[in-house]
Amino acid sequence: MKNIHILDTKVLSDNWYTLKKVSFEMTGTDGAKSILEREAYDRGNGATILLYNKDNQTVVLTRQFRLPTFINGNDTGYLIESCAGLLDQDNPEDCIRRETEEETGFRIEQVEKVFEAYMSPGSVTELLYFFVAAYSNDMKLHDGGGLEEENEDIEVLELPLEKALEMMKSGEIRDGKTIMLLQYAQLKGLML
Repeated sequence: MKNIHILDTKVLSDNWYTLKKVSFEMTGTDGAKSILEREAYDRGNGATILLYNKDNQTVVLTRQFRLPTFINGNDTGYLIESCAGLLDQDNPEDCIRRETEEETGFRIEQVEKVFEAYMSPGSVTELLYFFVAAYSNDMKLHDGGGLEEENEDIEVLELPLEKALEMMKSGEIRDGKTIMLLQYAQLKGLML
C-alpha cells in the first residue's frame, strides 16, 4: 500500500458541485516519494436501479439530456439510462426508492443491492450503489419524468430485456451504469 499525505487542497469551483485541486505526497512501492497534483470532482455518492418484470420480460429505463455527452460528440446529447440519483442526505435504499418514484412513476418497496462501484475514479469521487427491483403495473402511481424544480425532463421507457441488450450491443445504450445492470440481469437470470 502506498502512503499518501495530502499537502494542500484548493477549491477551483463550487458552482454545481465541487472541483478541487489536491497536492499530495505519495510513497511508491519502491520507497521513492513523489509530489503530485490532481483534480477531483466531488458530486456526492449516488444510487441506480434496474426495474424488471419477469412476467412481461421487460425493464424500465429512462432517456434524458446529458450535456457532457453532447459536448463529447453525442449528436443529440440524450442517453438511455437506468434510473439514478444522488444520495443527498438519504441512505442508498431510501434514495433509490425516491428517485424511482420521481423519475419513473413506480413506487417500489423491495430493493436488492447488488454491488457498488466507482464509475470514474480517475477524476470523480462518486461511489455508486447498484440495485435491482421487480415491478408490476399496479405499482405505477404517475407518468414519472422527474421533478420540474430540478429541470428534469425524463422520458420513461419500458423495453423487453432482449431489446435493451441489443441496444447495448448496437451502441444505442452507452451509459456505463446501465450496461452493468443489464449485464447483471442477463448473467444472474433475473427474468427466469
